[in-house]
Amino acid sequence: MHPFHHAANAPDRPAYIMANTGETVTYKELDERSNQVAQLLRSLGLKTGDAIAIFMENNARYLELCWGAQRAGLYFTCISSRLTPSEIDYIVEDCGAKAFFTSKALAATAKDLLAKNLIKGAKHRYMIGGAEAGYSAYEEARDAMPKTPIADETAGTDMLYSSGTTGRPKGIRIPLSGGPIDEVPGLVMLAQALYGFDGDTVYLSPAPLYHAAPLRYNMTVQRLGGTCIVMEHFDEEQALQLIEKYKVTHSQWVPTMFVRMLKLPEEVRKKYDVSSLECAIHAAAPCPVPVKEQMIEWWGPVIHEYYAGSEGNGFCALNSEEWLQHKGSVGKALLGKVHICDDEGNELPVGEAGTIYFEADDPNAPQFQYYNDEKKTRDSRHPKHKHWTTLGDIGRLDEDGYLYLTDRKAFMIISGGVNIYPQEAENLLITHPKVADVAVIGVPNPDFGEEVKAIVQPMDWADAGPELEEELIAFCQSELSKIKCPRSVDFDKELPRHPTGKLYKRLIRDKYWGNHDSKIV
Repeated sequence: MHPFHHAANAPDRPAYIMANTGETVTYKELDERSNQVAQLLRSLGLKTGDAIAIFMENNARYLELCWGAQRAGLYFTCISSRLTPSEIDYIVEDCGAKAFFTSKALAATAKDLLAKNLIKGAKHRYMIGGAEAGYSAYEEARDAMPKTPIADETAGTDMLYSSGTTGRPKGIRIPLSGGPIDEVPGLVMLAQALYGFDGDTVYLSPAPLYHAAPLRYNMTVQRLGGTCIVMEHFDEEQALQLIEKYKVTHSQWVPTMFVRMLKLPEEVRKKYDVSSLECAIHAAAPCPVPVKEQMIEWWGPVIHEYYAGSEGNGFCALNSEEWLQHKGSVGKALLGKVHICDDEGNELPVGEAGTIYFEADDPNAPQFQYYNDEKKTRDSRHPKHKHWTTLGDIGRLDEDGYLYLTDRKAFMIISGGVNIYPQEAENLLITHPKVADVAVIGVPNPDFGEEVKAIVQPMDWADAGPELEEELIAFCQSELSKIKCPRSVDFDKELPRHPTGKLYKRLIRDKYWGNHDSKIV
């Protein structure tokens, strides 16, 4: 259950292939390079339990860095390539990274970090693909190291940060096991049992590697000896081309990717053979029912969904057949029993929406911590049951135990004392043929506190205007009660969406709230 085993048994098998360049890294190469990375980190004085930070776009060196840190017993923090210098500095300093790795492609930001005297705690700084002033050449430093394992290998792990969609991101820290590097993580067993991952898996990864699911699923495939096809950037038609070219068996998506593929012209969608797909997983954001119906009709009953977080405190899942019987659900709990509670922590009856808590299967097992944030850690715990934890989402259970997400608690709109969850309106509006993307938020209203507003990215900017606004409001009111529908629509050429599919509603909302008082964080 580690690349070094596959390097010994199938050295020339591709561990991963970069989609745009076609660069192929074999298991032998991944094993040798990750050993060199571990040797480099030890030569810098980094010990078990220390941390590094990786600030890069998807490239062919990304996973060798992660595996090198894993072999050295380190925490590795992967940082969004879209963050600003001050945001990067916050994460690097917060996680305690002693080494910082970036790339020539992000040189402008990397230089800015040093010009502003940031990331001071990371004394060792490396750049891939050519070095700028203040950074050492990564490949040169790596290649000077032995290709043999370090003497004190032990399992490290990622320490990722929440995406910051509702506030400043926080690191999710899981205690290190102290075990061998090839110990079997729970995700590997789950991927085998639930999705059929094995040594023959060809996995298409269309999302940024700095996000939890793409990073962990790519590394899971490589523990099992499969091959990953890593897209540098998501492109809807290229994704279909890659499925056909490499006969992809497994893949992972977010709903916005589904929407973009479905809005391709029909002749383009039908041009590519996707029959090799055995399992297409989606997560990270709720998927509108009509979108998922169309995907199942197009790709067949290979669509799987799960609900979980980087915190690893619970896991719900369902397949296409189950979903068709429970449309809109994100599945039943496979890890951690689900409880739905009110604001006081009391359990709610079946069908009522409240805060989603996962009860730990083993109450004595180590729990996640939000690093350097005792309050956020404390707030994630149930007021009466400390081994029940929440990701801050709202949902309900049906009589069969299937979970339905309502919204993030922080996004709830309170208008005239009525709680409104904007996801319903968003899920409806995204199905309109003239809508490319949409966010529904609460904006200040002097009489009701808040009112509902939609911010729409139109398919064609020429459509933006009063006529489309009127059309979209009427469309929404034809399906939902008036109170849940936007009273007004603004248009934007692009919404601030995380590449993993999550929407930065905080950034949108801030434009409308300004200095207004709001209970929404």
